[in-house]
Amino acid sequence: MGPPPKKRGAGLALGIVGGVIGLVVLGSVGVGTVLQTGFPAAEHELALPHKLLDEKYELAEDLSDTEGQKVEDEADGAWDAKDINAVVGRYSPGGDDTKGMLLVSGMYGRFKNESDVRSGMLKGAGGADGVTVAEPARDVTPAGADVTVSCEVLTQKQALVTITYPVCTWADGNTAAVVGEVDLQRKDSADIDLDTAARNTLKIRSEMIRPIG
Repeated sequence: MGPPPKKRGAGLALGIVGGVIGLVVLGSVGVGTVLQTGFPAAEHELALPHKLLDEKYELAEDLSDTEGQKVEDEADGAWDAKDINAVVGRYSPGGDDTKGMLLVSGMYGRFKNESDVRSGMLKGAGGADGVTVAEPARDVTPAGADVTVSCEVLTQKQALVTITYPVCTWADGNTAAVVGEVDLQRKDSADIDLDTAARNTLKIRSEMIRPIG
């Protein structure tokens, strides 16, 4: 018998949706064999609240049935995830898309090898069409945090418009997400504070996570 088929990691499937960030604004991984051991129990899930980040952003569009379904299809059979459900939401500041946006692409289920999931998410976001990695991925975990956060800075240009934005990820035993926050006033990577982006990501995590049942 030959070797078992290779499978993409769950993180790469999720990170691909990160490319939606630039497209929406301009328009308004690992591999391995399938292993079934070492997965944690399912205790938490993710929801899309009407408002996020201390009510700064309002839900403008729930993309869970479209982009979220793509995430679930891509993650099906991933070697580092089981029982996957996806939520994808586009948020705008005060409901005004002209000021920027927040895109959250998340999964909940049962994950292992969280560092690979995080790196896959950022690889997927940075590998989207027209996207350039302006500052490479690194861990930017705030002091005292019990979940590791990884971030990078991306730029995207279409026609005469260029946007620069931070993308951060987390992954724990039950939840994983990539968060992109676009402020149209920021012109280059020097305007972006990844420490702030990481703290915002953890705040968003705390507002989205729910105990199952």
